[in-house]
Amino acid sequence: MNTLTQRFEDLSSRGEKALILFFTAGDQPLEQLPQIVDALIEGGADAVEVGIPFSDPFGEGPIIQASSQRSLDRGTTPLAILQQLEKLEVSVPIVTMGYYNPILRMGLEVFAQESVRANCTGTIISDLVPEEADEWCIASTNAGLETVFLVAPTSTQSRIEEVARRTTGFVYVVSRTGVTGTENKVPADVKKLVARVQRLTAKPACVGFGISSPEHVRMVCEASSGAVIGSALVRMLHDQWDDGRGRQRVIDYVRELKAATR
Repeated sequence: MNTLTQRFEDLSSRGEKALILFFTAGDQPLEQLPQIVDALIEGGADAVEVGIPFSDPFGEGPIIQASSQRSLDRGTTPLAILQQLEKLEVSVPIVTMGYYNPILRMGLEVFAQESVRANCTGTIISDLVPEEADEWCIASTNAGLETVFLVAPTSTQSRIEEVARRTTGFVYVVSRTGVTGTENKVPADVKKLVARVQRLTAKPACVGFGISSPEHVRMVCEASSGAVIGSALVRMLHDQWDDGRGRQRVIDYVRELKAATR
């Protein structure tokens, strides 16, 4: 298994920062999920976050909310996503990202075990705070999964300390308050938040929310271990993928983003 920890070590040895890409599984026909992941990896993704759709993705902006609803309208389920991921032969870490309710419904141990079977190295649960994560952490650790926790500009010092202690793989640094989406600039204060995290842990810290361009990636990589791109890629796949006919355009976009991490 290609773990996040191993990937960051490899990147550090090459003097590179991480490019982590998110898309919503099932927004395109689910059977095309392996082809989408392959295209992202060919473009240079260092890790891929596979979004599990949820009926109330309250932390997401309109682009990801819409993609989640389209996926649910197709009948996408967490188990169906994991079954598609089983078909992959991957060279980078695959991480599922979603909300706690679908995982609870499936069963913590079952979801963790099926995730490992599906070539996943870790999970990001957007609405699970570390103080309430004991049961999930036990299930994920027993299965051999990494669990990534988030910090935001509004996080208290005690919350940042708890995230730094409990997260594995990396710390997901939310660049701003509010929901996900694309913006014209990344707030400069994100550098201060990354610094607060790095004073507490040597684990990598990667910045997400509002990052959409190579310029954004270059900016956040000056202060962090990598950049996470979600809404911009979700929109591009919706507009350009076209049952795989837009594959090269997606690859070219990812290549431009990856070049900004070097």
